[in-house]
Amino acid sequence: MPQRSLTIFFPCYNEEANVERSTREALAAAQLVTDDYEVIIVNDGSRDRTGEIADRLAQEDPHVRVIHHPVNRGYGAALISGYRGGSKDTIFYTDGDLQFDLTEITKLWPLIDQYDVVTGYRLKRNDPFIRKLNSRGWTTLTKALFRLPVRDVNCAFKLFRRGVLADIELVSQGALIDAEVFARIKKAGYTVTEVGVHHYPRTAGTQTGANPFVILRAFKELFKLWWKLR
Repeated sequence: MPQRSLTIFFPCYNEEANVERSTREALAAAQLVTDDYEVIIVNDGSRDRTGEIADRLAQEDPHVRVIHHPVNRGYGAALISGYRGGSKDTIFYTDGDLQFDLTEITKLWPLIDQYDVVTGYRLKRNDPFIRKLNSRGWTTLTKALFRLPVRDVNCAFKLFRRGVLADIELVSQGALIDAEVFARIKKAGYTVTEVGVHHYPRTAGTQTGANPFVILRAFKELFKLWWKLR
């Protein structure tokens, strides 16, 4: 079988303290599995130096590209830009906050020949208690509504065959995006498997998932999607 190519992308919103290291770790991880790769930084309207640093990294390395959102559009919109912007056979996404060891892509990579999607699940989640509690409730709700076939819906460590993403419609602009991906993949009949990966505390930057606007939009999108797919 010919060697597969790989897009790695990650969304960034005000991640000036993390974006350079995230990019360099993504480049190193890609080289562990293939010689044909690209790294895409999705700058979701950052108001700090994230975009400036990302552009410099793209100038320094031809494997790096940047997608800029002029204004902050939300986590889902950033992921959709990455999914649609990837040009390689397979597309892997993670977050730009350095909470995963990207070398663990080697656990997922061999399985993409057998499955359409290989998704990580966090062996032990290293986040503040309230964030873990909120996430558990959200995951329980989305899994129940859509009967999702995975244990860790929102784990930001996923590898897809590009054709799968090209085949499904994605509309969620906020935190519902991961649940929407799995709901549509399930409906389309694609195969999914899971692999345990390690998760580490955030050491720089600020999480935005607890923002009331983010939560409100997620619930609004949740019930609109449920009504559409029911």
